[in-house]
Formats: sequence, structure tokens, C-alpha cells
Amino acid sequence: MKGRTSKTEVAIFAGGCFWCMEEAFERLPGVVDAIAGYTGGFVENPTYELVSTGETGHREAVKVIYDPSRVSYERLLEVFWRNIDPTDPYGQFADRGEQYRTAVFYLNEKQRELAEESRRRLELSGIFDEPIVTEILPAKEFYPAERYHQGYYLTFPEHYKRYKLYSGRLGFIKSVWEKNAHFRLFPERERYWLGWVKPSNSELRKFLTPLQYRVTQLGFTEKPFQNEYWNHYEEGIYVDVVSGEPLFSSLNKFDSGTGWPSFTKPLEEWAVVEAEECEGFLCGKEVRSRFADSHLGHVFEESTSTGKRYCINSAALRFIEREELEKYGYVAYEELFK
Repeated sequence: MKGRTSKTEVAIFAGGCFWCMEEAFERLPGVVDAIAGYTGGFVENPTYELVSTGETGHREAVKVIYDPSRVSYERLLEVFWRNIDPTDPYGQFADRGEQYRTAVFYLNEKQRELAEESRRRLELSGIFDEPIVTEILPAKEFYPAERYHQGYYLTFPEHYKRYKLYSGRLGFIKSVWEKNAHFRLFPERERYWLGWVKPSNSELRKFLTPLQYRVTQLGFTEKPFQNEYWNHYEEGIYVDVVSGEPLFSSLNKFDSGTGWPSFTKPLEEWAVVEAEECEGFLCGKEVRSRFADSHLGHVFEESTSTGKRYCINSAALRFIEREELEKYGYVAYEELFK
């Protein structure tokens, strides 16, 4: 158990085997503790043996205690959906029965709204061919499971790894999310990014091209007129190539004659940070993404509609065309193009 603070909040999720869900949440920065237990039933003080009959109405669940200043409820929802099969009405993977059915148990109206919106966005994405059947239910009494179930992935790591593999959960997660790695639930919300974890340098090198790595991580500048987006004018948005943070819109892009993508303003002010003054011929301020801390380019004072020109490296950006905003979770930005 990590050290608790006085400013914590609670979330409850049922995602099948609570061993697996406990691990998923406890690895998230900002989560103070994840407690395996039972909820949603009609029997007081249930035991594992009773719940395993599937006749108490309980589901295996985790009670997540988290610091909302470090991780948001939106981020918890992202972790939840990425660790279950939301199309299975009868259990999860090798575990069948009422006690393994999935659900988000909300503790207040705000959690209910966010949970329902997250399910709607997941449905719109088309990631799953079958209907999403995970329920969103009011929270009921939560009963901690027996002591030997708590922190099972740490206490019995080899058995836990075999279980996660042979139950089918690990393979399912990889098969679905490796090809949908760019999907985001609430990319337009600043709080959503609380708890986002930047990949290690070794991981970054696996999915970034050498040029993308040099630009975003080492501050290099790519060649003018020889980059992907300098003369690109399709409708859509440009996001951070590392994190997916929404940065710029095609509606604010213009031809500056410099050979680099140029914008009059950011798509989201909070997502772009202006750093210290740079040196040499680049006499503007450096521009970085807020949460991924990627080097993006520079901003200059110019006679544009906003008085600024954001001169950005193509290698720091990934473009999402208007028709694919819904698919990748950026559905909130469709209104911009209507």
C-alpha cells in the first residue's frame, strides 16, 4: 500500500478477475491503493466461496483510492476500458459467471456522466465489432476480499503471470490495443492527461522514427520544405506524435513561406508551453507539448490574425483527418469543421 494523503477520492470498477484489475490500477501514478473486493450483491459480508457460486449478486471488483491532483477519473476510465473485454456479457475471458461481469460503479453524478460518455465514445470508435455491454451502475456496499487476494500479482508473481496469460486476458489486450494505440477517450480535456505516463527512451525509440526522436526528444529542427506537413492542407487536427495531445487545427494553418508547418494559434492553449528564449537565428521562444514535453518548434511575433506564428516541426506531429476524428476519440473536435 502506498502512502495515503488527506485529499483522496474513490472509484470502483468490476473488470473480471480482481487480481488483474488491481495490478492495472496500482501501476498508475497517482493511485494510492487498489483494493480487491466484492460489490453489487445482496448478501452482507460475502466470502470468496459464496461469491464464486454466482448466486450472491456480487461481482469481483477493485476499489481505487487515488489522488485527483495527480490522476483524473477520466484516466482511470481509460485504464479500465483498456484492460477488459467490454463486449462479453457472461464474464471475462476464462472466468465465467455473474461474479465476473464488468461494470463501472459510480459514486456521484460526475462519475456517472463521465463513465457514460466514455462508453459512448468507445462505441463510436468502432474498435469493437460487438456491442459494448459493460454496465454503469450506482455504487453499493464494497467488501474487501480476503487478505491473500490483496496484492496477489506481487505476492505470487509467477502464478499470476501464468494466469493472466492462459486466461486469455493478456493476449486479448495486446490484440485489441496494439493496433489502436492512438485512440484517446477525452483528449480535449486537460484533466484527462493527469496520470499519463511518458514512455521510456527505449520504448520511444521503438515507435518513433529516428527523425521523430531527434526532434521531439533532442530538440533538433528538420529541414524546411522537406518535411511531411509544410504544404499539407487537408481538414483535421495535428496532435503530439508521442502522446496524442491536441495541438493545432488545419483551420489555423497558413503558408508562412518558411518551409515548416505554421499556425496562428494552438488548438488547445493548455497543451502548448512556451519555454525560454532560444538563441541564434531562431530568435523566438521554444514551444513544447505540456504533458509529453516534446520539442515542437518555436513561436514568433508576427502580423498574423493573432499576432503570432507557431513554426512547428512536422516530425513532432501526427495528423488526424476530419473523417477519422471519431475513430481515434477526438470526436469533440468534429464541431470545428461543420
